[in-house]
Amino acid sequence: MRVMLVAGVVILAGGASLFAWRWYSKPTTLTIAVGSLDGEASKVVTALASKLAQQKAPVRLSMVEAGSALDAANAFSSGKVDLAVVRGDVGDLSQAQAVAIVAHAVVLLVAPPGSAITDMASLKRVAVGVIGVDGNRRLIKVLTDEYDLTRSGVTFKNLAPADVRRALDAKEVRAVLIMMPLAEKYLTLLRGLFPPSAKSGPVLIPIESAGAIAEKDRAYESFDVPKGTLRGSPANPADDVTTLRTSFYLVAQKKLDNDVIADLTESLMNARRDLIPEYPLLGQISTPDTDASAYIPLHPGAAAFYNGTQESFLDQWGNIIFLTPMILGGLASAIAAAWKFLQAGGPPSREEALDALYALGRRIRASSGLAELDEIEGEIDRVLQGQRGKEIAGEEEAREAVALNVAAHRLENLIHDRRLALAAQQNGVPNAQTPT
Repeated sequence: MRVMLVAGVVILAGGASLFAWRWYSKPTTLTIAVGSLDGEASKVVTALASKLAQQKAPVRLSMVEAGSALDAANAFSSGKVDLAVVRGDVGDLSQAQAVAIVAHAVVLLVAPPGSAITDMASLKRVAVGVIGVDGNRRLIKVLTDEYDLTRSGVTFKNLAPADVRRALDAKEVRAVLIMMPLAEKYLTLLRGLFPPSAKSGPVLIPIESAGAIAEKDRAYESFDVPKGTLRGSPANPADDVTTLRTSFYLVAQKKLDNDVIADLTESLMNARRDLIPEYPLLGQISTPDTDASAYIPLHPGAAAFYNGTQESFLDQWGNIIFLTPMILGGLASAIAAAWKFLQAGGPPSREEALDALYALGRRIRASSGLAELDEIEGEIDRVLQGQRGKEIAGEEEAREAVALNVAAHRLENLIHDRRLALAAQQNGVPNAQTPT
């Protein structure tokens, strides 16, 4: 039973340790909603998810495909996903906390080459094509309110990228509104929307009131498109052009654990470095605004990574490591007490056996009949049988066995003498006493 108990404790401790290690090292999988008109965002997130799995990161990503940034924001606000890549001016972001800025999206209001439309005042009674009108309704509203475009007779028409060239040629629209990152891939796409011209390029219409709009709506900020962005020689635009900009954020639900988000942020930043050559857009990933008054508050877990205040293993588990020996010591004492209690019905120890034999001496002297002496002899036999059943090992136990035998021999002599004394009393012999 002792061997089985020790083996059981060892197996239990080993199993508990293995379970604790597997629990601690098991990666956490978070769902993330991603959507974009061209599917580029999904490709980038898929690459990041694969890289995290390859690096055996503590946090993994499971992508949920959404049709657009608006769909991704709706999936996030409804609580269907843990994370989402959202545009700062799209959807309900009241429960969102920022993890990273994925990219910046710039508002470009562009007219065809040679157009007479050069500023917002020139848009009177003009139809403007909007690529992705559902995701740009907030932008349309702030422009309409700022420049009173409704009174100017400006209308907005939804267009797919493939329909822009046809709509411009047919004069269905006179300008195009698009929001996109200033990455070469998207700039090439923008140039392809307009007929090529050797002498001039598309006309980039400035939004001069961008600063005033940004003060009213914190989803936007004023931004200057650098000279020569659309074409280098001759430079197009010829000078910096003021416009609006918003950001694509990686956001997390407020309820997510801080340590999980800290690990996610660190893993993403590490994976980003390896993937930039293949996906240049990842070069725009940056730290969100860390101020408490930020438009989208920073998640505390991400803040711990950016501020260098992540807790180490000892920080997280130091108290447990310190308390474990004390707890185990208490458990060991409880187990020892339980073992002693379970052994109460077994043979007495050497000391207990000697004490029991010494106590029988007084009973022998006070006994009043032969039946009582017979019972005492039976008790002596049981004590000696219990001790003989134990294995005798070592000099100290051998001495204890000799002491038991001596005590038993003395008790046998006492019993013999008491029998003689009782017999003499029965035969009428006076002054018969039991020797001591």
